[in-house]
This record gives sequence, structure tokens and C-alpha cells, in this order.
Amino acid sequence: MRILTAALIGLIFGAGIALAGMINPAKILNFFDIAGSWDPSLAFVMAGALIVTAIGYRLVWQRKAPVLEAKFSLPTRRDLDPALIGGSALFGIGWGIAGFCPGGAIPALGLGKSDALLFVAAMLAGIWAMRAIRGLKN
Repeated sequence: MRILTAALIGLIFGAGIALAGMINPAKILNFFDIAGSWDPSLAFVMAGALIVTAIGYRLVWQRKAPVLEAKFSLPTRRDLDPALIGGSALFGIGWGIAGFCPGGAIPALGLGKSDALLFVAAMLAGIWAMRAIRGLKN
């Protein structure tokens, strides 16, 4: 049931991203091009997501436990470590260069976009490399 629910939520998220046009890297890159052909549509998508998230959190935190779990699993760390800061910076740089984030690239795969395939392959290679580097440290 959990996998089916996760798949359904993922499909709804992907459909929303596609409907909003966020699988088009040009829209993302134009958002960052403030002095040129600026496109504010990404800001509207983000604002809508923040509103939905704020309402969702208010509703979820009124529950004693999640619907499909016995208890909430929350992160316990609150510090900003170099891995978090570096990973966030790499994410932002990659997003600004490619015009894709994972949320937009994965639905774009369904449309057979070759640039999305290249982005997802590079993303997976980066995940694998980071896991290998972390494995060497342990």
C-alpha cells in the first residue's frame, strides 16, 4: 500500500510539474535571466507549492501519526555541515546550468527528452560518486 501511495503521489507531482511547464529547461533558465527574457512563472509555481505545503503541514501536525506509519520520522540534526552547504550549492549551480532539477527532469524523461536523460544520468553518476566517496571515509 505504501509503494502504491508513493507512486500515486509521484504521478500527481510529475503531472503538476509538467502542466506548469517546469519540464522545459528554457522556462527555468529564463527565470534566472532577470536582465533578459525573464519569465516569472517559476516564482508562481514555487509560491503555489509553499501555500499548499503550509496548509498541508498544519493539517499533518494535528495528527498523532502519519497515515501509513506508526510515528513521524523527523531529522534530529539541526547544524549546517559542509556536506549540506556544498550539496545545496551544487544543486543550485546544476539547476542554473541545466535548467533541470530532479522534480522536472524525471517527468521530462516520460516525454523522451534527450537532455533530461543526460541530466538524470549525470545526477545518478553524482549520487554514485558521493556514496563512493563517503564509503572511503568510513
